[in-house]
Amino acid sequence: MQRLFSNFANGWPGIGLLTQRLLIAVALLHYSVAHLVHTNDLTILVPSILGGAAGILLVLGLWTPGACVLAALTEIWGTCWHIVDVRIAIILATIATTLAMIGPGAWSIDARLFGRKHLEIPHR
Repeated sequence: MQRLFSNFANGWPGIGLLTQRLLIAVALLHYSVAHLVHTNDLTILVPSILGGAAGILLVLGLWTPGACVLAALTEIWGTCWHIVDVRIAIILATIATTLAMIGPGAWSIDARLFGRKHLEIPHR
């Protein structure tokens, strides 16, 4: 993961990335729950479950690039099967794709797991 991103943005850029992750996650979880409650068609349930899983990963900031790609693919799937509003799906897929390129930011599990480590040299 560290090879994908040179650093995990902190400060205002980090807050922006956190906001972007949460925006995508809330939208994915909202549509996922709505589809799970109102249908039992597999062509709708499968992308809804995958989108919900991507939303949970994005809230946590865990495996963010993969979760973003999964989110974008589920939105494209929803567009092809006319499950979701095309405009919203395109916006979510675009934001998810850009977030996959930029990275999760400092406030994420990815930053804790894969960020640069500071080595402390013990004094003798």
